[in-house]
Amino acid sequence: MNAVGIVAEYNPFHLGHAWHIAQTRALLGADRPVVCVMSGHWVQGADCAIAHKWTRAGLALEGGADLVLELPTPWAMASAEPFARGAVSILAATGVADTLSFGSECGSAQELREAAKALDAPDYPARLRAALDQGLSFPAARQAAAGCACLSTPNNNLGVEYLRALAHLNTSMEVLTVPRRGAEHNSTQAVKGFASATQVRRLLRADQRDEAAKLVRPGALDKMDDVSSLTYVERAILARLRTMDTSDWAALPDSGAAEGLPERLVRAARQALSLDEFYSLAKTKRYTHARLRRLALSAFLGMDEDRPALPPYVRVLGFNRRGQVLLKQMKDTCSLPILTKPAQARDLTGLARHLFEAEARYTDLYGLCFPTPRPCGLEWTSSPVVDLTPQG
Repeated sequence: MNAVGIVAEYNPFHLGHAWHIAQTRALLGADRPVVCVMSGHWVQGADCAIAHKWTRAGLALEGGADLVLELPTPWAMASAEPFARGAVSILAATGVADTLSFGSECGSAQELREAAKALDAPDYPARLRAALDQGLSFPAARQAAAGCACLSTPNNNLGVEYLRALAHLNTSMEVLTVPRRGAEHNSTQAVKGFASATQVRRLLRADQRDEAAKLVRPGALDKMDDVSSLTYVERAILARLRTMDTSDWAALPDSGAAEGLPERLVRAARQALSLDEFYSLAKTKRYTHARLRRLALSAFLGMDEDRPALPPYVRVLGFNRRGQVLLKQMKDTCSLPILTKPAQARDLTGLARHLFEAEARYTDLYGLCFPTPRPCGLEWTSSPVVDLTPQG
């Protein structure tokens, strides 16, 4: 059984996500199983996911996915390149996915392949350095160095990184890109009934559930009671930032130690009275808000650079009947340990065990991001979502 892979945050799963899965099946076959690699409790925008990963996995199954696997936090909360490489490596490791489907603004796999080649060209690093030396922000310098207009939009950027990851990992997966429909990424306006996840989260956190309900599948919000927000842990994050010295900042992923960033962060943390003020004090053209948010949240979570190059296990968050068939097939095809029960993590060793134990701590801290805190230990007690009702 050959499956199609999708990388997503589903934060939360909305009508645009359902449309992407439906379009993928329309192009590749109605019976093609869909394997999703989904971010867990912490997402790329340096934010807490709007709902627990098991809740979001269940909504993805209801929306058309068959098997949901977790992208661990060190990759889920990273910049586009490690995010894509971590997710694609999990899909490749399963041994059951022969196609990668993703959304893009341009809808052209060939255009994205050309951009990927430009970023991997031998002279690209020198071009990037020259553009940065001209005072351009990193995203603008990256686009200028590659000479590819498609890099100006977020979904195209991720698509390019997926293609680079496929090449670097030497996988044989085919690629399908589906043109993004409706609202742009991070837009706060719905277009033709399709909204960005940003807009859905904004409505939910403003307690405008009736408006949000129009943008997700019927009944989806019934599965989401409280919604999370970093507001509940802002002072805890600030407390952590105020106690950090330059060596603490330098130990974080993407710390910018060679660029002198830790010194700037120490000064900003000691002056800031809010996270927004911290970002404003630390920001420059080179150090974007996105990078600073990831650093601040990495500090709060206690992340460090001591991680494998790629995810060392496959964690199952949910599956249905077709997904169950895939899991049976993966017993023979998967090149990594498969965790279908949290207790199986106790058999992990080395960096894999270190990573799972760190993930458990990240989940404990995630539990503080709700109006009523969640208890510790959920990572060790929560089993995958299972839906074995017959597929229609």
